[in-house]
Amino acid sequence: MALGPDRNYMTGAQSRTQTAEQIDAGLRQYMLRVYNYMCLGIAFTGAISMIVAMNPALVQAVASSFWLFFIGILGLGFFAPKIMMSKSIGAAQACFWVYAALWGALLGPMMAAYAAIDPMMIARAFFITSGAFAGLSLYGYTTKRNLGPIGAFLAMATIGLLIALLVNAFFIQSGMFQLVLSVIVVLVFAGLTAYETQMIKNMYQESDGADITMRKAIFGAFMLYGSFVTLFIYILSILGIMRE
Repeated sequence: MALGPDRNYMTGAQSRTQTAEQIDAGLRQYMLRVYNYMCLGIAFTGAISMIVAMNPALVQAVASSFWLFFIGILGLGFFAPKIMMSKSIGAAQACFWVYAALWGALLGPMMAAYAAIDPMMIARAFFITSGAFAGLSLYGYTTKRNLGPIGAFLAMATIGLLIALLVNAFFIQSGMFQLVLSVIVVLVFAGLTAYETQMIKNMYQESDGADITMRKAIFGAFMLYGSFVTLFIYILSILGIMRE
């Protein structure tokens, strides 16, 4: 017996609802995986930075090899996304954990210096960063506004900021200029956090296989991890400068 118009409509509506629910469930699982990886990376970085900070010999070794770690981080930041999206899951995970380890080692001397001044300053910076990151990422996930143009502009702005930070470190060496730059860095990476969250969300495709979805999740965690660490460093820098 043929279905009537009303029944056809109801059957189609139910099918669309079930499909939407499946997509929503898959997206939530995918985003949860992204945040889980990111949080594990931050915890791993914190553990390594603590180990380095508590060992004066390691602090000295990392400080004397600062540029090697810095170049390694920049290199991975550039090449890792290509590896994550084109190679195996194992290669993607290796890039992520090496990146987190390099940041942990590089942050060790910084943590040791701030801990000697005021250990609570590190905790305050972490909680401020966590709260700001959560709000910004939530905005990026829920907003209907296209953040692509803003994200592209902010990504270009990071190059200028990096140059300005290096110029100040080697030539100007001004505390006030460092404070201004730190505030600008925080604002730029606040915008990037929202943009990256929206980008990572839009990358999800229900039709993707398990392998592709996992690599996208690791790539998303890699992007958000970098923004979180950068926000933390410069929020801590602002607190340190203001204390002085």
